[in-house]
Amino acid sequence: MIRSLRLRLAIGASVAICLVLLVVWLSLSRLFTDYVAGRYRAEMATLVDTVAAQVRVRNGELVLPREPADPRLSLPAGGRYWQLDRDGGTPLRSRSLWDTVIDADRPSAPHHLGFLEAEGPDGAPILVYRQALMLGEGPDAKRFAVTAGFARGELDDALSAFHGRIRLMLLATAAVLAGAAFLQGALGLLPLVRLRERAARVRSGEEKDFGLAGPSEVQPLVSEINLLLAERATALAQARARASDLAHGLKTPLTVLAQLAEGLPKQQRDIALEQVDLVRQRADRQLQAARMGVERMATTSIADLGNKLVSVLRPVTAERDVAWEVDIDPSISIDVDPADLAECLGNLLDNAAKWARARIRLSAGMIDGRVRIAVGDDGPGIAEGDRAQAMHRGSHSADAAPGHASGNGLGLAISADIAEAYGATMSLGQSALGGLEVALIFDVGGGSRRPRDPA
Repeated sequence: MIRSLRLRLAIGASVAICLVLLVVWLSLSRLFTDYVAGRYRAEMATLVDTVAAQVRVRNGELVLPREPADPRLSLPAGGRYWQLDRDGGTPLRSRSLWDTVIDADRPSAPHHLGFLEAEGPDGAPILVYRQALMLGEGPDAKRFAVTAGFARGELDDALSAFHGRIRLMLLATAAVLAGAAFLQGALGLLPLVRLRERAARVRSGEEKDFGLAGPSEVQPLVSEINLLLAERATALAQARARASDLAHGLKTPLTVLAQLAEGLPKQQRDIALEQVDLVRQRADRQLQAARMGVERMATTSIADLGNKLVSVLRPVTAERDVAWEVDIDPSISIDVDPADLAECLGNLLDNAAKWARARIRLSAGMIDGRVRIAVGDDGPGIAEGDRAQAMHRGSHSADAAPGHASGNGLGLAISADIAEAYGATMSLGQSALGGLEVALIFDVGGGSRRPRDPA
């Protein structure tokens, strides 16, 4: 089945054009042929009447005192012919027939245009028109027949010339109609192209819905899509609310259980912590699926979001005189939902706020065609051998710096999961400030827009 509307329209228009032009060809050909044949019949009938009007009776025989004045009748094979057949007498003929006699008893086969066909003086076929007449009345009446003819090639040449011209005209007409059909198809599908572009802007977050775009014929479809987008946005908000409630509901009990498990004997503690960690992983993966599975992509400005997050966290570190540095190119944006990027980047900034001694630096820029977001601090950092484990769920810092509470290990793990869901990577390293630096690398445009399978 043909899937392209443009190709369907082109094929349909081509078939319609061919059928219409075929009907026109047959109709014009038939009309012109009948017209030309009618003109020749009228001419031959006139020639028969002219010859018959000159017939006289002399000495009991039919004679023709004066022949028609057409010069073509006087030249051998001149193209016009007549013959007068008399009862019991030698036929009278035009000079153009030369020594040819049209057999009155055996007229040749009838022509498809209503003429009789016979052999002409030069061997070429001629088309003849015959009429039987009678001169006088009663027993002295004389019966005779007059035959008028013309060269068949003359009619064939006229029809051939017409068919050649009409063929060229119809071909030119077909080309013009095909071009018009193609242009009509292109113009007719142009609103659909614009709707596709609008859909791309909706998907990227530049537009919320299709508005009233498109012609009236597709407005019902556009309205249904707008309603679907509105319902999807509502479902997104509800899913985020449920995910947030569940996250807050599970976070504290799991942390309490993990802390209580620390007081158990080693073997039982390891089993309990393993089960708590398993619950955390499954719960967080389901939360991630709920969060990402209904996401609406949007283009997010890193500078705007980063400055908002820093302004929220700056008062938290004000008592410790921690200096915040923000170095973000304001022109950089990525196709990541603002709420997801806020949670991912907020966890990293919150972690830096807990461990920083005096400085925290948030930066973002382009490196090798990719967007790099980095959060660094001057805290104690994480040993290179412990960095991979630090991003696992349930891991926590047993050797926290003085004056700081150990973390529960969820912040970095959740940020890593969000980054992975968008096709980005998160890595831990040594900050230029002396502590930990967490780097997020996104492809331009946000990378993959589908979350990983949470199963």
